[in-house]
Formats: sequence, structure tokens, C-alpha cells
Amino acid sequence: MTQNTKPMNMGKVAVLMGGRSAEREVSLMSGQGVLQALLSVGVDAHAFDPAERELSELKKEGFQRCFIALHGRFGEDGTVQGALELLGIPYTGSGVMASSIAMDKVMTKRVWQAEGLPVPRHVLVHPAQIDSLSADHLIQTLGLPLIVKPAREGSSIGVSKVVRAEDLHAALRAAAACDHDILCEQCIVGDEVTCPVLGAGQEARALPVIRIVAPEGNYDYQNKYFTDDTQYLVPCGLPAQEEAAIQALVRRAYQALGCRGWGRIDVMIDGATRQPYLLEINTSPGMTGHSLVPMSAAADGMPYEALCSHLLASAALDYEGAAA
Repeated sequence: MTQNTKPMNMGKVAVLMGGRSAEREVSLMSGQGVLQALLSVGVDAHAFDPAERELSELKKEGFQRCFIALHGRFGEDGTVQGALELLGIPYTGSGVMASSIAMDKVMTKRVWQAEGLPVPRHVLVHPAQIDSLSADHLIQTLGLPLIVKPAREGSSIGVSKVVRAEDLHAALRAAAACDHDILCEQCIVGDEVTCPVLGAGQEARALPVIRIVAPEGNYDYQNKYFTDDTQYLVPCGLPAQEEAAIQALVRRAYQALGCRGWGRIDVMIDGATRQPYLLEINTSPGMTGHSLVPMSAAADGMPYEALCSHLLASAALDYEGAAA
């Protein structure tokens, strides 16, 4: 699908980047990419780091839209979205509630389960339970290997793959250092894929699926952003019917959370049964040179600059009538 890169009159635009989360470094890379893309198509865009400036300055300085290139806490968890609602400045991506739920992997899974969508078996653990936790019971429930991750972090920060029972408590403590809720999850062995979605409601559409082949199957923070060893296959090489089924599944998952603008959903396909399982959703995905939404969009005929312009044009408020 080809998109016209000619900019609309979008007024003065702030590209929110950096911020205070553990993903600040990645956010700065995303934000700089978006900023340069918007400037290249004539948008009056400016960098704005909420870690260094008060959000109230957005209103004082006459910004009319915000492109949220923040990742993690205080960026895609509903907090900055709520602040922008109060300021009456339209922003890219999902609104307050969808952002807040999607940031929490446990709450996301609960919504998807309630909608009858497939997710891996999982158990919520609190840090106070770590010392008394029975590793045997957890392993009986989830099997080995299993995945341990903070409930509200992204970019694989604090994530461990546990293959031996004696390593479980160390993995739990590593996750607890990042969050007070820890998600322990069945490890699905098979193909790892991701699929972006653009739009809102019934107009939402899934982009091409990307299959991820990481060194030794370890798609961690380093292999995501700072090496060229990970392979991203688009076309994904899956049978057409299987790719279409995954696209339909992620579209339902996106709609179930009430997302809008854009998002990217990670899926594991069981190698034996070919059953796809929903892992998590990113409502402010990366836009770096290694990022996957731009890669999928390009395969669909939408270059990086056109994608940025499209997302900026979709900036909105949850409560349009309540704009300040």
C-alpha cells in the first residue's frame, strides 16, 4: 500500500522522546528518527524530552500535536496520555485506558482470556512471595523452560528464560528489581513472530507479519537494538493461511483492548501444534533502525516518512469535546 508523504497542515508538533523509563536510550533513538522524518516532509516538528521539561510547557509554547516516541513507564502506560488529555493536545497512539492496560502484561492477558483469545499459561508473583515460593509447584504449573519477566517493562528488560529449577529464584529477583509484579509464563517453543496494527475500531488493519530469528533463540535487549545478528523475515515465510490467521488474531487482540493509532503484538507459534499464542502488545513501538513496525510498513509499501506522517495525522484525544 503506497502512501502520499505530502504533509497535512499539522501545526507545531512536539516529538516526545527520552523520558524517565528504563527504555530512555531506545526512546531517544526512536524520537530522533521520527523527528528527522517529519522535518523531511515539511512538518514543524521539535524534540521535547519530558525528563528535562515540564509537560505544561507544551501548552505555553503553542504545540498543537504530540508524536509520542516514549517507551515504557511514563510514556506508554497512560500517564503522559492523561496529561495530554488535560492539556487538550492530540497525541499519537492509544488513549489513557488502553495504554494503561496494555502496559501491564498481566492485565492484558486477563482481558484477552476474557475475550477467548489464546495466551500462554501464566502465574503472577509478588516480590514478597519469592522466598516462600515453591519452585516445584510453579514448574508443575508452567513446565520448564519457563519465562520470568517484569509485568510492566518493555524491550526485554528484566526478562529471563529459566531452564533449571535452581535458577528460578534468581530470575524472580532480577524481575523484582524492575517491577513489583512478576509474570511467570509458559515457554512456547516454536516460531516467534510480531505483527503491527494501524488504525482504530473496525478500521484497524494488520500489516505483514515479521518472523524473528534471534541468535540461539535469545531475542533480548542487546539482540533487539544493538546487534545485526538477529534476522527479521518479511515476507515471514509462513503459509499464507497461517499468516492471515495471525493477522486476524492480532487485530482482535488490538480491538479487545480498545487500542487506536498503532500497536505491535508479539506472538509465539507452537512448533508442534502450530497454535499461535498472544504474548504482549506495544502501544508505542520502537522507531529505530532496528525497529519492526517500520520494517513491516515498508513491506506493505509505506516508507518510514510516510508512516510517521500517517501516525501524526491520526493523533487524537479520548475526549475531543473536553479539549482545553
